[in-house]
Amino acid sequence: MSQPNDHAEAHEPNHEGPIKTPKQLIATVVASFLIPIFAIVLLVNYVDFGAKPAAGSDGLGPEAVAKRLQPVGRVEVRDASNPGALKTGEQVYTAVCSACHAAGAAGAPKLGDEAAWAPRIKTGYETLLTSALKGKGAMGAQGGGDFSDVEIGRAVVFMTNKAGAKFDEPKAAAAAASAASAPN
Repeated sequence: MSQPNDHAEAHEPNHEGPIKTPKQLIATVVASFLIPIFAIVLLVNYVDFGAKPAAGSDGLGPEAVAKRLQPVGRVEVRDASNPGALKTGEQVYTAVCSACHAAGAAGAPKLGDEAAWAPRIKTGYETLLTSALKGKGAMGAQGGGDFSDVEIGRAVVFMTNKAGAKFDEPKAAAAAASAASAPN
């Protein structure tokens, strides 16, 4: 028969772990800190490094960044005494006046509509120029544009002459003198 002590040892659970020496304990503690840190560093490198283009977008490309960094506005210094630098009446009409005068918006007389322009033409060029420079009714000063008085005068002559007037196009010095003498 078997001995009672042998039987008791066979059923007794083993309470010993894999770490048996202090050297193994130190190695396990150090590894438990270093392995997660190493794994985190590898994940960060995987996610962070390398050129990864945005899906379907070039918003971070050098050209797109340069375009976003351009100045918002610019300063342009013009010489008002040089008539060559001034816009023609048609250019000013196309840039500003056509927004309302092409369609007749807000009661503006259409370009070339002789019936609508006739009573205005009878008031004379100076009255029309003053209305254009200072605004009248729904039209703001200079029609909302940023042109010299000579250029606005040229636009007035362009529009009225298309409706049958026979106004002469203002010259740079003459228009500057008439605008300076016009009452505010």
